[in-house]
This record gives sequence, structure tokens and C-alpha cells, in this order.
Amino acid sequence: MSTTANMTEQVAIRTVVLASADVGLRQRLASRLKGLRWQVREAGGGAEAMAHLETLRPEAILLDTWLPDLEVTEFAGQILQMYPMLELLRVDGSEAGGASRSPRRNELLLALREAQCSPADTAAWAAAPGTIPPTVRMTEVSRTLAGSSVGTSREAAITGGSAREQLDRRDVLAGGLGSGLSEMWMLPEMIGASAPMQELARLIRMVAPRSTTVLIEGETGTGKEVVARALHRLSMRASRPFVVLNCAAIPEALLEAELFGHTRGAFTGAVQSRTGRIEAADGGTLFLDEIGEMPLALQAKMLRFLESGELQRVGDNDTVRVDVRVIAATHQPLEKRASEGSFRLDLYHRLAVFPVEVPPLRERLEDLPLLAESFLEQMGQVAPRKRLAPEALARLGEYHWPGNVRELMHVLERATILCAARPEITPEEIRLRRATRL
Repeated sequence: MSTTANMTEQVAIRTVVLASADVGLRQRLASRLKGLRWQVREAGGGAEAMAHLETLRPEAILLDTWLPDLEVTEFAGQILQMYPMLELLRVDGSEAGGASRSPRRNELLLALREAQCSPADTAAWAAAPGTIPPTVRMTEVSRTLAGSSVGTSREAAITGGSAREQLDRRDVLAGGLGSGLSEMWMLPEMIGASAPMQELARLIRMVAPRSTTVLIEGETGTGKEVVARALHRLSMRASRPFVVLNCAAIPEALLEAELFGHTRGAFTGAVQSRTGRIEAADGGTLFLDEIGEMPLALQAKMLRFLESGELQRVGDNDTVRVDVRVIAATHQPLEKRASEGSFRLDLYHRLAVFPVEVPPLRERLEDLPLLAESFLEQMGQVAPRKRLAPEALARLGEYHWPGNVRELMHVLERATILCAARPEITPEEIRLRRATRL
């Protein structure tokens, strides 16, 4: 039997995936498709749609013109490459590419027409049954401006910004660079259009829909937690908890109980039972920051949990099974430490199933204008808005930033204070560490 025949046999007949952030449109389409005896799986974004494709192998997918987590054109191309036998239709009637045609294509077109058009358009449908009439929809820019917001925490500010801010930055600051950039992979959390940031965003989008363990590597201040939050947001677990534990911030004697929980009386001071961070993240994502600081004795217990999905609370004989995706981060060379015996090699390999490296600021200095503008805009929400003089921006570009993006944020915050009532930051207000200045 040919490969094509094998792929055809795997297709779920009369099953369609409907990918749209518009809940109303999904409901109208689903109602009409179910009336035509289709089995419908709805998806609010590309990551959820991809998960349905992997598990169901549907006959068709209906793809909206905008998705909150993926660039639609690139996503459509990826779908057609991975599933060449899949019928792919865009809900606005535009060509999606690909040669595959479902024998029930007309049923899909009928459902699209009925879901998108008003009753007054019925006559137009009858006059042109082979087309989908135009509909009044939000433009991609409007949808982007109304898109998901980014957390306002100080850590998130390292590489984060709203969709509106991202659009404004690219239009105003990128200048002539914009025409040559491929932004199909960029994320709202990420500030910068440099090649390293585009590659980072591409990797995040690729691995986010899966439950694969991710190890985020990068220097201090590069924004590793922001990457972890983006992975969670784009995953099927986005509606479930995102639990953070900094392994370096918890005393070694308490870290095991903090991770795995404990029963009443398990140790001195345990006056009541407590759920650990792992169990609290059940169904969601556990982010272990500074995993390199985890004691060797606890690493063995962590390895067992990663392999079995079961945990044992301190002082308890029973095990508890949980469904948690683990994302770890470190600024240390774990592979080197493992070769030296200060970190378990087997745990390293279990964590580094999909390693992701966050580039240091000195390797993407072309993103400095975007980052500086973002931070000054954030500071302008609580104090008079400042702007950078060209000479001040040039001075920032001459520094090699050992503290990375976090240091840049602190330098700009200090500069806004030093320039007092003046609206412009000059080179005199840019105070850098003398020992590390170029």
C-alpha cells in the first residue's frame, strides 16, 4: 500500500478542527457543521489546534485570519507540510494553498457562508454559490492591538511589552530595518527584532504545544522567566497554574518540603500538612529557576518524579500522581558541572530534552532602541515621560552589558531620576560601571 494510502486511512472522516479566537464565530460555525454531521473540535489558538491535529488526524481544518499565538500564514504552511492530506480552508474564503480537496468541501463552504453572512446576503449566496462573500472583520492590526496583555511584573518587563507597544516600536523605531525582517515567529513578550530573538521565538513556538521538558539557559538578567511564561501561555496548559520556585532562594533544609509538600509532624515546625509546589502545579507548568542550586540529594528525588510523574510528600508513605510540565532555568553551565560531579548527569539529560538559550544583550545590541523605548514608556506611566538623546543611545551601545537587559532597565531608571525635570536623557545621566565599560 502506498504512503499516500496509508496517510488517507489515518484521517478521521467528518472531523474538522476550527481554529479561531472569535468565540462567537466558532459557535456559529460549530452549530452549522454539527448540523451537517461533522464532528467539530474547537481551538482558540494555533497551539491548541496543533494538539488536535496530532491526536485526531482530522479531515479538515478551518483557520481564521488571525490567531493570538501564531502567525497564520506561517502556521498554515506548517500544517500543509506536516499533513498534506488535510483540507485547509481560511474562514474569509482566501486561498490557503495546498492541493488536497475534501469530498465534502462544499459542506464546509456552506457552513462558512452561513456563519459569516447576515440573512440579507442569502440572495448573494444563491447567485454565486462557489464563493464566500466578503465580511466585515477586524483588521489584523486591530486584533493585535486588542490581543493578549503581558504581565506587569518587573521580571516580565525584561523582555515584555504589549502588542500595541510592539507594533508602535517596530513602526517607529525599526525604520529601514523593518522591510527585511521576518516577524512571523515573534511573540508579544519579546522585545527586539534581531536574528537571535527571532530564533528564540521560533523555538518557543515549536516546543510550547508539547509537554516536553525545557531547559532555559542564559546569563543573569536575560529574561529566562519571561521565556518560561511564554512557553506556558502558548501551551495547552495555559488555563492551568504556572508555579514558580527559585531553588536558590529556599534554604536547603526546606527545599524538599517546599517542592514535594509535607505531612503534619514530618519535621520540627510542621504543625500542619502542606501541599508542595509540584502538586500545586498539577495540570499546569512548574518553573524551577536556578535549578543548578538544587542540592545533589534532592536531585535524585527530582529525577524520579520526572521519570514517573509520582511524588511522595515528606513524612508520607503514599505516592501521589500529578500531571506537570517542568521548565527549568539556569545561568550555570550544567553540562560542565555534571562532568565535574557537582550536578547529576542523568538529571541534566532529563531536563535538557529541549534546551533553549536566551541570548545576552551584547549579542543583540541592535535591539537596544526598542528595549530602551519600552522601558522609558513603562517608567513614564508613573512619572513624567523621558526620551533618550541620540548621544545617550550611542553611549548605551558602547557598553557590553554584563547584567544584560535587567541592567539596562536599572541604568535607564537611574537616568530618569538624574535628569530631574528635563524631558531628555543626555550622556551625563547614563552612569555605567567603570570597571566593565568598553
